[in-house]
Amino acid sequence: MFCSDSPDKKKACRQAYIAGCDTLVALASATADGSVVFGKNSDRPADESQPLCQEFGKKHERGSTVKCQYLEIPQVEETYSVIGSRPHWLWGFEHGVNEYGVAIGNEAVFTKEEPSETGLLGMDLVRLGLERGRTARAALEVITRLIEEYGQGGAAYEHLNWGYSNSFLIADQAEAYILETAGREYARKEIDAVGSISNHIAIGSDYDRVSKSAMQRAAEKGWWDQSRQFDFSAVYRSTEMVPPHISEERLRQSTNLLQEFRGKISPDIMMRFLRDHYESRTTFTPGLDPSEGRCYSICMHADPVGTTAASVVAHIRRKYPFVTYWASFGNPCCGVFLPLYLQGRVPSVLLKAGGASSNDSVWWLFKRLDEAVAADYASNTFVVQSAWAELESEFVKQAAEMEGAATLLEGRGKRDQAKHLLEGFMHDNVNRVACCAERLTAELG
Repeated sequence: MFCSDSPDKKKACRQAYIAGCDTLVALASATADGSVVFGKNSDRPADESQPLCQEFGKKHERGSTVKCQYLEIPQVEETYSVIGSRPHWLWGFEHGVNEYGVAIGNEAVFTKEEPSETGLLGMDLVRLGLERGRTARAALEVITRLIEEYGQGGAAYEHLNWGYSNSFLIADQAEAYILETAGREYARKEIDAVGSISNHIAIGSDYDRVSKSAMQRAAEKGWWDQSRQFDFSAVYRSTEMVPPHISEERLRQSTNLLQEFRGKISPDIMMRFLRDHYESRTTFTPGLDPSEGRCYSICMHADPVGTTAASVVAHIRRKYPFVTYWASFGNPCCGVFLPLYLQGRVPSVLLKAGGASSNDSVWWLFKRLDEAVAADYASNTFVVQSAWAELESEFVKQAAEMEGAATLLEGRGKRDQAKHLLEGFMHDNVNRVACCAERLTAELG
């Protein structure tokens, strides 16, 4: 569907396709084991598949270029290995990690700056930051430089000619940053112990840095009275196109959960956050009033406004030479997180998903399971959660054992053996998950 030029028609179309997402992080001082735990739900149109994408590090010739979604830009001399979650028709990532333990997620934000007809998408910037940044700080600098040079723009939906500005949460094993943007302008803030972002600009006067022209442009546009303290959110945020309650309640909830569990956060607790439907519930209740903020929970079931299509929990630790990428497909409250590693090839069924349902794609397998659960959330959610809880707890235990064994092999210089060990573990887990998902779908159908 494409919108007409009528302002009212455009507004209706945009509100029907509002992107939702929530990204959270807990740094070492807030976790149970002194690691960093990063999580994100990617909320997109309900029938837009989101397979994983794995790329290994490469050396590139000087003067070469890389084709992003709409722009071709100069390539760097070296890119790093990455795993990311990619809407099937896009080049860029909704979220991902790289071989150095950098994790990035983005959110659509709605601002007074109109996105350009063409430019870099937020998803382009996530992937570029991961491929080019060895640390969170370096990835942050990569993204801000690209925004200043190329701007943001282009259609962010397959069937809707509409773009938006973005916010980003960028983390590594030592630190994390929030970056919020409006066109080519931005504000950034370092996270102390815990932090989260949703679909609106929330950095006010508490920024660490703003873009060089942010204040001047705001003053020239009449958005900022220079006699007042500069507040990035107050100046650049727009609530005209997207009602504030769609994201504000979710941001409050993620903030509250992070504070409540501060000092005890682990990957399984972050998974619980991503399954949240308020009041300690992980079961969706249909029929909520869209005018109320709690219609939109961290785990989103709000088609056509947005539905959680893919999730990640990244476990970033100093003592292991790799990141555990816990991936879930579809709604996480009805799904399972399985551990993946950049040190081996990810099973191909996780990398497949096109625009139509198929039998060789794990994403579409979970899409069919989600549809079966939707026939009776109250009863069916309990059935699938019971099955997945048992399997997920096994994965957590086995992952710790496999990671310890792989670390010992790496330490002895047996890198290929470590790789084969992790690859076999990933393939076995995917087979178990696929068989269980097929069985559950058949039982509920």
